[in-house]
Amino acid sequence: MIKLNKKNNFILILFLSAIIACGTDADQEIDSSLVTSITIEGNTITDGGTSQLTATVSPANALNQEVIWSVTKPSVASVSQTGLLTAVSNGEVTVVAKASDNSGIKAEKSFLISGVTVAAIPVETITIIAVDITNGASQQLAVNILPFNATDKTVTWSISDTAIAEISSDGLLSPKANGTVTVTAVATDGSGVSGDAQINISGINANLQGAVVSTPEELLAAIATVAAGENIYVIDGNYTFNSTINLSQNGSASNLISLLAHPDNTGRPSFNFSSMSENSSNRGISLAGDYWYVKGIDVVGAGDNGMFVRGDNNLIEFCSFSENKDTGLQIGNGGSNNTILNCDSFFNADSSLENADGFACKLDAGTGNKFIGCRAWQNLDDGWDGYLRGNDNITTTYESCWAFNNGYLQDGSKGKGDGNGFKSGGSDDKLLKHNAIYTNCIAAGNIYDGFDHNSNRGDIEIYNSVAYKNGRNINFSGSNIANSLTIKNTASFAGESEDSYRATTLDITNNGWQDGITTNASDFVSIDLTLLSSQRNADGTLPNIDFLKLVSGSDLIDAGVDVGLSFNGSAPDIGAFEKE
Repeated sequence: MIKLNKKNNFILILFLSAIIACGTDADQEIDSSLVTSITIEGNTITDGGTSQLTATVSPANALNQEVIWSVTKPSVASVSQTGLLTAVSNGEVTVVAKASDNSGIKAEKSFLISGVTVAAIPVETITIIAVDITNGASQQLAVNILPFNATDKTVTWSISDTAIAEISSDGLLSPKANGTVTVTAVATDGSGVSGDAQINISGINANLQGAVVSTPEELLAAIATVAAGENIYVIDGNYTFNSTINLSQNGSASNLISLLAHPDNTGRPSFNFSSMSENSSNRGISLAGDYWYVKGIDVVGAGDNGMFVRGDNNLIEFCSFSENKDTGLQIGNGGSNNTILNCDSFFNADSSLENADGFACKLDAGTGNKFIGCRAWQNLDDGWDGYLRGNDNITTTYESCWAFNNGYLQDGSKGKGDGNGFKSGGSDDKLLKHNAIYTNCIAAGNIYDGFDHNSNRGDIEIYNSVAYKNGRNINFSGSNIANSLTIKNTASFAGESEDSYRATTLDITNNGWQDGITTNASDFVSIDLTLLSSQRNADGTLPNIDFLKLVSGSDLIDAGVDVGLSFNGSAPDIGAFEKE
């Protein structure tokens, strides 16, 4: 047993410290010899051959300067462990050089490979993808080609009978008559391979003369080339648009331009603009042309008006306008002598909850416009708005139109708009005249006025109409009074406030509050407001409902005066409907 004194202990500690120090210096010398960076050098391949790559390793005194080569896309190129890059196919490949020591260092570089000649792979089979046409509409054909990696997959199209249908160079089959055709697709790669499909075509109405469209693209193409006297027939379904449809060509009195729902439809075509942002330039349909006939189209969700009419002598029939960010259908910019027939406008509302009407002939609209058999309900502002700015002394006619529950939103809550049924006019300076004629109209359940003055200075005529359960049924105030107000054969009852009849000239006779007559619910078969939004008849006319139909024995029967409208019995009845 060796005994160490304090001196010997001190010497031993010094000796061990020296050994540890020497070991640390050795480790540091080994670490300093590892690879710290790699640089890859070489050329791209342009002839489909090879390229010798090199890897420069740093530091130069690294003990192990070997690298391991690899590529990310072996289908494009390969690389040997000597760095020889060999083309396999045309494309781009990333080459990786990784240090062989334990440093984990690697480098990557991309190379373009071109000039590789690949043997063409011919088409072996062609199958045409198509179904029979039953609605007379066009159909886009497609092909399934085998093998999937065939070099050239283009085909040429042909058809057996061009009297029955035509086919475009890209495979759009357009029917012309009912019948059966064989469509052929031939490969263009020289293989001689072809495919056939027999297609039965039906649903062509021999009496229809015009283009039949079933997609937004087909519709816009047809509109772009349509001329006076030509028709466009729209197959039922949802058509999505993100920009305004412009109807700008002109027809003539004897040669209308017609945009119509296809007569064989079982549903309705809906033009959906809901992808539009709310903006005054984002109208759904802009009708600038003259002598157009538009029928059977639903317009939904435009960023402004559903339809804006500034052309003349147009007929819009059996269309609907809903959930637009401004008035459903508006006439302006001088648009005159237009007829809006059997149309509906509802649930139109802007984000400010103040401005969207059902229908409007307002601001700078022209004269001679008519609304016949139309309905407006639950529009944020008014059912009809006749406010003027930029035109004066125009006349608008309303026949058998129903305005109800306006001022309420789609969910039934109140908005911030005026909530009138029929706003006859008005202007910024309280001076402009919008002459209005109402016959057989109904204003019911509107938040504010049923028939509204709004400082209109024009001539107002109301015949055989009814105002029921509005905030105020009839309101022609003493401020900025109308030039004349004529009301005959009209009933007003259950309003929340007393009516007002003021004008420079008044002619108010034979109404349901005069000559000892009292109008109340007992005069009518029904006062159920919900009936007003019943489904229209198949031809688009107003539904035959019991709302405000007179009961036998009512003192409103034969209590009116002849104003030029047809009637039964000894004299016209008071109200919107003659007792049958």
